[in-house]
Amino acid sequence: MFLRAWLVSGLLSLAFLPIQDIAAVESLSSKELAGHCVHYPEAPDGKDAIFCVRYIQGFIDGAIATDERVMINVAAEYEKEETFSERAIRVRSPSRGLWRYGPTAYAEFCVGEPITLKEVVEHVVNDLLNRKFLEEALLARDAVYAVLRRDYPCEAPNEK
Repeated sequence: MFLRAWLVSGLLSLAFLPIQDIAAVESLSSKELAGHCVHYPEAPDGKDAIFCVRYIQGFIDGAIATDERVMINVAAEYEKEETFSERAIRVRSPSRGLWRYGPTAYAEFCVGEPITLKEVVEHVVNDLLNRKFLEEALLARDAVYAVLRRDYPCEAPNEK
């Protein structure tokens, strides 16, 4: 009984703690990311370089997780509204980008099996370090996204 009273009073006291706004999370600027990534070429195992790699890896993982979920939702929508023959045509059609290019096709970049994380990181790092002027307003996510879209498009080499 004492334990239950203690637990209830503890939970009630938590209810009166100030709730912080979710918007309080600061976005990382491209300039700040470049400050970490500048260490990647000479010390790829250092703390700053690892931060740089993990940020890029997290961006890609987030896009994959989001796009896979979107693909599942879109497929579920199609299945609700289409006939069997329409679904057969859609699924078997080789021109459908999502099924052909993988889970980041909606994000407009495709990083497949032969591409290593190291290669992607080097592309992003080179882009960040070769910019003459990094705007403070340019978010790191936007800079990473721009490189991925530019360097890893979802089109096959013979398509255009």
